[in-house]
Amino acid sequence: MEHVSVLKNDVQKYLELEAGDVVVDATLGLGGHSLDILKKIGEKGVLMAFEQDERNLKEAKERLKDYKKQTVYFNDNFRYLKSRVTGAGHKKIDAILFDLGLSSPHVDDAERGFSFMKEGPLDMRFDQKNKLTAEIVINTYPEELLANVFYNYGEERMSRKLARAICTDRKDKPFTSTTQLAGLIERVLAVKKHGKVFNPAARIFQSIRIEVNDEMNVLKEALSQAMELLDIGGRIVIMSYHSLEDRIVKQFFKNLERPPVKSQELSIYQNYDDPIVEVLTKKPVVPTDAEIAQNTRSRSAKLRAYKKIKEYTPEPVEAEWSK
Repeated sequence: MEHVSVLKNDVQKYLELEAGDVVVDATLGLGGHSLDILKKIGEKGVLMAFEQDERNLKEAKERLKDYKKQTVYFNDNFRYLKSRVTGAGHKKIDAILFDLGLSSPHVDDAERGFSFMKEGPLDMRFDQKNKLTAEIVINTYPEELLANVFYNYGEERMSRKLARAICTDRKDKPFTSTTQLAGLIERVLAVKKHGKVFNPAARIFQSIRIEVNDEMNVLKEALSQAMELLDIGGRIVIMSYHSLEDRIVKQFFKNLERPPVKSQELSIYQNYDDPIVEVLTKKPVVPTDAEIAQNTRSRSAKLRAYKKIKEYTPEPVEAEWSK
């Protein structure tokens, strides 16, 4: 099946690339967006691409093999964005793309454990070198911590009930498979809507995946680093796929539209309340019906884009919630 990039044309529109630009694709995936970027920036441009998954990286490299002279790959988490980019000799970049969420191979490969509809191990790691897995989370986290994961990252109102049931069941038999866990979730939480049984396993699996990969804290760190790296006039495009991601992105940039004055004394000498970014998308861009028909996984995508107009000094990044 042909790989279809989400919001392909809108991504390129808001990146507004030119020949010779230095660009970061923080979420390479299978390389669809990167291929379009490389065509735009030409032979004098540079693309730096991050991908934690070794199999995705291998396939993307094959897809982008004609551009290997101008592409730098990092088999790494984008929470190390600043150190990797500056280590490659670039103090500033012209544009950066974040396409958050799961790539198609993660969902399609049952052995990765991301899908509650397919039998597979409880893994859910983007980077197979990481030690924490979904199986460890489900079988070792205390009841209260499990409930926090389900509530904070899955917005599950009955999080305590589910955590209690998991802790009870695992005493007799540890959880080892996706379908075993999905079955318990359905038994404990399934409700009827319009005469149909609704299984909330999707949001519970989402919450576990976020915990395993520390996604919310990583996103906060990376957005701050991206703003440091962007040159004045540079653009940042972010696609999110669930409300938690989008909320973090929206709030982060809302604070940069007009940062608060640090103090009256400072405000006399410097324009601390001047905006740091210009909002390019007053409302998030979403896929058209035609795009959703072509790629059903794009249906929840929201694209936000911003232009840097003033230097940015990062604030300390606060963790999403404390364990």
